This record gives sequence, structure tokens and C-alpha cells, in this order.
Amino acid sequence: MGNDTRKLLKAGSWILGFGILSIIALYAAFGGAGHQGPHNNGGWLMLIFALGCLPMGILALALGLSKLIGERSR
Repeated sequence: MGNDTRKLLKAGSWILGFGILSIIALYAAFGGAGHQGPHNNGGWLMLIFALGCLPMGILALALGLSKLIGERSR
């Protein structure tokens, strides 16, 4: 595995993990979310973190996995 592929997989997993933890924190510590959004400012902050981290983490992991598959096929 190349050094850049390892970095992509590591960074993608950290970003995705932080997004998942922010969703868990939104529901466990900040009162969850209703139809009109979270109930307090901390909940909004966790929602913004989740909406930024989850797609970015998934895309970084997908890029890292595609690079890994590409390297293995060579």
C-alpha cells in the first residue's frame, strides 16, 4: 500500500468517525432534533459538524479504497 493511500484511508476514517460521534452526541447529550432542527445551540453545532464530516469522510474513504483496489490490480 502506498503512503498516500494509507494517509487517505486514515484521514477518511478519522473524519467519518468524528461525524458519527457528533451525531451520537447530538442525540445523547444535546437533546436530539425535531422537525424544526435541534433544540439548542450545541445541537446545531453537532449537526453542522455531522453534515460536514459525514460526506467528506465517505468521499475520502471511497477515494482511498479505489486507490487501494487500483494498486492491488497492478
